[in-house]
Amino acid sequence: MEHIVFITGASSGIGRATALLLAEKGCRIVACGRRESRLAALKQQWGEQIHTLCFDVRDRKSVREAVDSLPPGFREVDVLINNAGNAHGLDPFDQASLDDWDAMIDINVKGLLYVTKALLPSLLKDGRGHIINIGSTAGKEVYPKGNVYCASKHAVDAINQALRMDLNAHGIRVGAVNPGLVETEFSQVRFKGDEARAAQVYKGFRPLTPEDIAEIIHFVITRPPHVNIADLVVMPTDQASSTLVRKET
Repeated sequence: MEHIVFITGASSGIGRATALLLAEKGCRIVACGRRESRLAALKQQWGEQIHTLCFDVRDRKSVREAVDSLPPGFREVDVLINNAGNAHGLDPFDQASLDDWDAMIDINVKGLLYVTKALLPSLLKDGRGHIINIGSTAGKEVYPKGNVYCASKHAVDAINQALRMDLNAHGIRVGAVNPGLVETEFSQVRFKGDEARAAQVYKGFRPLTPEDIAEIIHFVITRPPHVNIADLVVMPTDQASSTLVRKET
């Protein structure tokens, strides 16, 4: 594989697992995130095959500057993986924090838009680009106390469809991978560092791993050019919906 892959949220979870797998498969990786020490660890492992960018996707100016700073060997990005995203809080609508709402909309929606827009000149070149948006089963259904997180992921679903339509004339592949329960730092962030509460989310059943999703992303980008995986939902076998999970008692 001779792709240059730009991955947001690459310092942990699905983004990190994807960066590692695609580097192993021969891609050059632009690994983006907000935690410089974790990005440095990726760089140390893969050396010149990985270029790191430390910025916040919520900051439009920083996104533009980061993309403009790419060195010659990494400028011709042909695969964008919009992975950066967070859930903040799990509260009824009337008790939810406005700051949590802002964070989810700014990261999950605006961040995706800013990064995609900044990279479009490269992705559109020669009609070879491929955009993969990491959504969620929360973008396919709404669950109690999910309110704005679900809304933000429904927005990702809509943007994914709109991008595919608007870029169709350019021959660009656009698709989404929508995971269910994946054991990452996701719940620790949602519950603001409460590790005991986060652990309960994944207790009693076998959740997906970041590596499971990385393998699916690898499959998606290695399909022949005439094949586009437009919208893929993946859940653990024990999960039937956002609120129905078979757990050991």
